[in-house]
Amino acid sequence: MVPGKEDEQENEADTIEHDEYDADEFDFVESYDDAPAISETLLPTNEASSAISAGFIGVGGGGGKLAKAFIDCGFTQTLLVNTTEKDQPDDTDPTHFVLVPGADGVGKDVNLGKRVLSENSALVEDAARSRLGDIDWLFVLAGGGGGTGSACHALHGSLSRYLKSREASGRVVYVVSKPTAQELLNPTIATNYDELMNDIVNEPHIVIDNERQLNLLRGKVGMLGLYPKANKNFARMLSQVFKLASEHSPIQTFDSKDLERCLSQSGRMVIGTCVVRDTTAADLGSKVLAGSLRSSPCPPFSGNTEAGVLLLLLDKEVASDPIASKRLEAAFSYVGGRTNTLFSGVYVKPGLPGIIAITMFGGIS
Repeated sequence: MVPGKEDEQENEADTIEHDEYDADEFDFVESYDDAPAISETLLPTNEASSAISAGFIGVGGGGGKLAKAFIDCGFTQTLLVNTTEKDQPDDTDPTHFVLVPGADGVGKDVNLGKRVLSENSALVEDAARSRLGDIDWLFVLAGGGGGTGSACHALHGSLSRYLKSREASGRVVYVVSKPTAQELLNPTIATNYDELMNDIVNEPHIVIDNERQLNLLRGKVGMLGLYPKANKNFARMLSQVFKLASEHSPIQTFDSKDLERCLSQSGRMVIGTCVVRDTTAADLGSKVLAGSLRSSPCPPFSGNTEAGVLLLLLDKEVASDPIASKRLEAAFSYVGGRTNTLFSGVYVKPGLPGIIAITMFGGIS
């Protein structure tokens, strides 16, 4: 054989085999491509700093307005679900809105609301899957007096299934606003609120007492801005807890597992905050606990809780003061005495007006 002829024949064979290559033979490789497919409907990832991956769904008019406050805080993985477009908050991108068909509002009829939401639970679940993407915790926000918001638990099965399908580590948590005392004089509103509270009694949930919120803000905010300000304050307070759990502290750190432990407790949660301006007060410890509970937007509680959190923010001068530090130790004792398990964090921040305390209790029966 002429030298080099064998190589030419092999090259010719390779060319023939290449020409006969079936493009579908290796189409499975794309399924293992390390570049994930990007959904055109997926909402932007949350801009807010958070130790947990959280999504929010506001159900009904009141829930949608509270959800808008979380969007404004940087939690862009948020949906507003309603049976009418009329309750959509101003300046909300339509990509966040999910219109449930079957009724143009439900006229405070919670039974109709449950029927409409149940019949369209797959639509809401698909919206969560396609727009929220991968999250671990889902917060359902609702007004406790309306027909749509008070029916939100009808979505629980589909939303829990959505989290399971994502192998999420968290749960569905409810945030419900309690109508004012004046509103509760109306039998329909009172019945709607009671029904929702019975539905979520064994789920992790936070109740925002509108009466307490308005009393805290009266004289500080005009009537037009009362509820927007209250929603903003609550969203920023809860967002701060999520943020602090993502930060390192040279003194004491409250981490993501601590936060998840508190959020996962079945039953009611209470969150509150206060600022103690007199850092030399002898009763500093008691002021921290009493102040945060007194100014909380949540209804008070009695008895012990399953999990409790105390987060303290102070400047370097207070953190370096041995007397202040000793008095603050009492605050941990006061909070620890109200809970079976205490989680705490101490963070040094410049320019604070005093000692800022945030408390959270979970597992209140």
